[in-house]
Amino acid sequence: MFILWFTCYLLVVSLISFSLFGIDKRRAIKHRYRIPESVLLLSAFCGGAFGGWLGMQVFHHKTRKMKFKILMPMAMLLVAIVLIFFLNK
Repeated sequence: MFILWFTCYLLVVSLISFSLFGIDKRRAIKHRYRIPESVLLLSAFCGGAFGGWLGMQVFHHKTRKMKFKILMPMAMLLVAIVLIFFLNK
């Protein structure tokens, strides 16, 4: 039962992270107030790494920033390790 809830949590957070990247890209184009990079990365490290990475690819956003090139795969690895840990319990 916990795995179902955890999987739903990861899906929701990934959707939110994906949306944040899209919103920030749109705001960047329109020269409006931006979502801080710390919020984008926090959403990834809170479980939305796969959605964040997908958002980077789909919206072509933050793909050249070294911080995101390094930290996004680290967040994905962390989420994968946590998921594997809970699946093995």
